Amino acid sequence: MNPAIFRAYDVRGVYPTDFDEAGAYNIGQAYVRIFKPARMVIGRDVRVSSPSLWKAAVEGVTDAGVDVIDIGMVSTDMLYFAVAKYGYDGGLTISASHNPREYNGVKMVREKATAISSDTGLFDVRDEAMKAKRTRAAKKGTVTKLDFMAAYFSHVLSFIDPKKIKPRKIVLNGNFGMAGEAAAKVLKMIPANIEVVPLNLTPDGTFPKGRPDPMIPQNRDETAALVRKEKAHFAAAWDADGDRCFFVDENGEFVAGYFVTAMLAELLMKKHGPSKIIFDPRLTWAVIDTVKKNGGTPLINKAGHTFIKDRMRRENALFAGEVSGHYYFRDNFYADNGLIPFLLMLELLCTSGRSLSELVQPFKNKYFISDEQNFDLGSQDAIKAVIAEIRKVYSAGSTAVEQVDGLTIENDRQWRFNLRSSNTEPLLRMNVEAASQDLLHAKFTELSNRISK
Repeated sequence: MNPAIFRAYDVRGVYPTDFDEAGAYNIGQAYVRIFKPARMVIGRDVRVSSPSLWKAAVEGVTDAGVDVIDIGMVSTDMLYFAVAKYGYDGGLTISASHNPREYNGVKMVREKATAISSDTGLFDVRDEAMKAKRTRAAKKGTVTKLDFMAAYFSHVLSFIDPKKIKPRKIVLNGNFGMAGEAAAKVLKMIPANIEVVPLNLTPDGTFPKGRPDPMIPQNRDETAALVRKEKAHFAAAWDADGDRCFFVDENGEFVAGYFVTAMLAELLMKKHGPSKIIFDPRLTWAVIDTVKKNGGTPLINKAGHTFIKDRMRRENALFAGEVSGHYYFRDNFYADNGLIPFLLMLELLCTSGRSLSELVQPFKNKYFISDEQNFDLGSQDAIKAVIAEIRKVYSAGSTAVEQVDGLTIENDRQWRFNLRSSNTEPLLRMNVEAASQDLLHAKFTELSNRISK
């Protein structure tokens, strides 16, 4: 097993080169030795290699004398629900999220779905797993199936008032993972007549249309075209493991997760009152302004689900959102979920009487943003060197320089940018925000050229 597959908050590598059944077994054993659970949940995603890796992880855990709760093929947010709802001691799921088909990995949580990151035990699991030590208890653990879907669907529906939902036509793109199929089932539980236009809903771990990641601009084209063709009210799309949700408006225009964060923050504060709202530093102005307008407290935090969840628990924050399409809810055990934002957006559209494009337009008129640009610089050392050079060039004369996550430089509310190393891939990520489209274009081009050199 390649130790480099242990990232900031999960495990991801190419199967079987970096990560295979022996590695899954050793990770299961290491989890038991580090966290000492009595009963833990183990699930898997739709990937072709997941069943054999799941079996190996279960063997590692049960050989160590720990009972396993089998939740079957699930989205990652279903793992969080099963662990927290039923009081288990922790859990893991075999998944490589939105990575290409040849990848697989592991996401882990402790009791109450508390995240495990490089700061809170993930690297301890790595070091223990790399020893390939065998722990064999006198009594092998048991494996018990858990049927929890009805409870899960009831839980996500509790975030809205189903009676407020009106007939709508919606494109659902599951990207061959679990979330699209689950969303279609949830909609059948709502009294209103919702017409579902299915797209890539049937789970298929070969991912026949390529990498299952709606954040990639070219991956949105199919969804947008179908919305326009069917004259749907909007579309929702998910990544392969279902913990991120994305939206396309009735005109086929992608809605930035940045603006979705602001919209959902406002909606939830109208339901619950002024609250603490957490967001990442990639793009910030729209969220800060919206939260303050509604009497809330905006809190900036390092990107990544483990870091966001830890901060949410400490602050008892109502909601958190990331540019990447992760949305977190206090009443969802402080965890992210892919179906809750979809249902909240549906409720917002129905109660406001406005289209999605109409709801987003005020943000687009005021906050001009780039798509996230990724640079493959070959190594972490190169990424660090570029960030240091950009800081040296741009910090002089700026009004704010932050290193909450990577490097953020702001210039008197005229333009700002964030550069950060990806937590899941060897890439430098860049986001730029400006007070006008012309300034955005100029600064985006300027920064891109400097980084590329």
